[in-house]
Amino acid sequence: MASLRDIRKRIRSVKNTRQITKAMKMVSAAKLRKAQEAILAARPYAQTLDQIISELAVRSADQELAHPLLASRPVRRVELLLLTSDRGLAGGFNSNIIRRANRFLYEHSNLQVRVSTVGRKGNDFFRNRGQSIRKDFAGLYAGLNYRSAANVAEELTAAFLNDEVDAVYVVYNEFVSAIAQNVTVAQLLPLQPATTKAPTPETVAAAPALVDFKYEPSRQAVLDRLVPQAVNIKVYRALLESVASEQGARMSAMENATNNATDMISSYTLLYNRTRQAVITKELMEIVSGAEALK
Repeated sequence: MASLRDIRKRIRSVKNTRQITKAMKMVSAAKLRKAQEAILAARPYAQTLDQIISELAVRSADQELAHPLLASRPVRRVELLLLTSDRGLAGGFNSNIIRRANRFLYEHSNLQVRVSTVGRKGNDFFRNRGQSIRKDFAGLYAGLNYRSAANVAEELTAAFLNDEVDAVYVVYNEFVSAIAQNVTVAQLLPLQPATTKAPTPETVAAAPALVDFKYEPSRQAVLDRLVPQAVNIKVYRALLESVASEQGARMSAMENATNNATDMISSYTLLYNRTRQAVITKELMEIVSGAEALK
């Protein structure tokens, strides 16, 4: 049986750990609030931009407008952009992403797949297992903004336009709530804007009074400007989703750790009291036995 001193040390150690996990939970809660505001502000813009490109493509179908980032071609080479975190202690946040990335590599084993990473955890995992990393965008989360995300998107776009890859995918955690995230694999290139609400040629023909717009300087110029911007926004949104998901997962993990520490303290305190009671009982029995021996 452990001594009273050992049990006191364990209780003190668990209490110190509980203070750390509680502080980390509070920090993550504050960061989550800021990250959640950023992603909720970015989502409507990204969705509206996709809708504009879809409608522009449909309305301009008869004018044979095109953009190289919208053009599909036979897929032989693929690039996968993996978004993980720089730190651990976030529950299953990183492991879920890495597991999905491994499954993607397995499903596309017949293709040439190269991997780029954002976040130290994903980079360390694949490097330790011999997977070649084309590039690690280190330190991106420290100064995350639209410009830094656009730099990543522009590098991937250049690889696609230079025929280095035929498709680009990104795997990340989509933020749902503080306790729920969805692992998402999204195609970045060739760009596939949402078309669920965009008018089709049939609906346009059936509604001749449908309002159209005037484009300056031209439809093609507008399309050339919006398509690269849409790719940049997709990368920026994925990074914001990943940041918010990380903070939510870490806050939930630290809350669970704090609760577990509280349960351990209760168990150790009960053990300490029982051990102390046993020691006192033993000492009383020794005193009584000694007194009886002296009679």
